[in-house]
Amino acid sequence: MEFADWAPVYAEILDDFGFDRAADERARDVLAEFAEPFDVSRLDCTGRRVAIAGGAPSLADEATVAADADVVFAASTAVDVLADDGVGVDLMVTDLDKNPETARRLTESGTPVAAHAHGDNVPAVREHVPEFDVEHVLGTTQAEPTDSVSNFGGFTDGDRAAFLADHLGAAELVFPGWDFDDPAVDAQKAKKLAWAERLLYWLEHRRGDRFDVLDGRRDALSLPSVSDF
Repeated sequence: MEFADWAPVYAEILDDFGFDRAADERARDVLAEFAEPFDVSRLDCTGRRVAIAGGAPSLADEATVAADADVVFAASTAVDVLADDGVGVDLMVTDLDKNPETARRLTESGTPVAAHAHGDNVPAVREHVPEFDVEHVLGTTQAEPTDSVSNFGGFTDGDRAAFLADHLGAAELVFPGWDFDDPAVDAQKAKKLAWAERLLYWLEHRRGDRFDVLDGRRDALSLPSVSDF
């Protein structure tokens, strides 16, 4: 996805949450102090089945879905759950809020980590990203990208992983460990999950696809109002 396609949807998200675009841009610039341009061809997914592993409790029972995929992109703590089942990942996608030590360990072993900067995680960016092996850090932002910080679309760790896999040519996306109705999350997180669901709905429209994670839910969904798929 090009930023020109993402920008109107990003503006809608900013408006809905009351987020500050300038704060996102400042966070992006802080991340750029530590990140270097990343060759995304290392993560080429052309023609491949990609598991987008989410962090819901169901992942422990759905690890075989990830194990059977050609490529695994995992959101945050999903990496640790999959590791407990002996399933490795090809990319961790994180905004550094839960398990930065896992991200550090992955970069040190040569596994890429998509480290995301947004308006309210600058302290985490400053604390953790300098400890990573920068060669294996893909810096991301939800604001306008720069030379060393990319934007492939998406808002939460999980749907950003899906947008990135799409950008990299994935033939099929599967979604172990997702729960849009997780009763354990607070109101803000529930709202973010609702946006993640809408964004995946938009992405499947753009792909001409049908994601299994949205089965039985589409009638209640709407596309971002300013999007043109």
